[in-house]
Amino acid sequence: MSFDIAPSRRVAAARTLLAFKALIAGAAFASGVSFAVAETQVERGSYLVNAVMACDGCHTPRGPAGFAMDKRFSGGSQTWDEPAYLVKGSNITPDPETGIGTWSADDLKRALTEGARPNGVPLAPQMPFAFYKILTASDLEAVVAYVRSVAPVRNQVQSPVYKAPMHVDLIPGGEQPMDEAALKDPVKRGFYLATIAHCMECHSRRPDGSRDYQNGLGKGGHEMKGPFGTVTVANITSHPKAGIGAWTDADIKRALTHGVSRDGRVFKLPMARQIYFSRMNDADLDAIVAWVRTIPPLE
Repeated sequence: MSFDIAPSRRVAAARTLLAFKALIAGAAFASGVSFAVAETQVERGSYLVNAVMACDGCHTPRGPAGFAMDKRFSGGSQTWDEPAYLVKGSNITPDPETGIGTWSADDLKRALTEGARPNGVPLAPQMPFAFYKILTASDLEAVVAYVRSVAPVRNQVQSPVYKAPMHVDLIPGGEQPMDEAALKDPVKRGFYLATIAHCMECHSRRPDGSRDYQNGLGKGGHEMKGPFGTVTVANITSHPKAGIGAWTDADIKRALTHGVSRDGRVFKLPMARQIYFSRMNDADLDAIVAWVRTIPPLE
């Protein structure tokens, strides 16, 4: 861009470009097109948000036909009423009054990885920031760039209610940003992707709802209730009977990308994430399968 263009025009042009890229990314999400190769920071962020991190699940309102994409990221419909807090998915669009339009890039990074608002007030752990601590420096930048590029939507979401001190368990091996070079190893890459997809947020919950990443990794067993009904979280360890140790690679990929179990059973929410995972490229799916194979068997 020429140096003689006024700063205000440069800012406007930059915002227009970001909005255009966000529009393209949103259209790709709705139509099922995936970004196998990310060429720009915003495209990489779009891939992570739309194919892996599943941010719509909490932050986009739902209608009878599914997500209301015209109000994307303006605040979810579901309410989580837990012993320590009562929250709804917040508005994470750049709307300056009801969203995060006044937040800086550093503010958003802190929220993603430390679970704190710009004013220091903590986020409820319904926001899986403990799983995002592993984000590489470049991927964190990409996610922030993409989220800041989406269209602003005015929608006031009810404020969170904190009832008791909130406890957050860190993810073993995911406490720090992963080194870019480590992603070349398929198993480490699979662990990285499964972590930012916060798989163990559900699959490592005890029946009482507490999480055990040390002795219950992938064991499942927690009964979840919501608008989807009641489901018991599956065991995804390598146990041949209680878990998925007897599943083929194709079985696991089908579960991820089509939302169908080995026996043909269709998954219910919140595991019905094929709308995201079907957009993952083959190398990333293979990496997740490689890592899942390493989860110790538990019964």
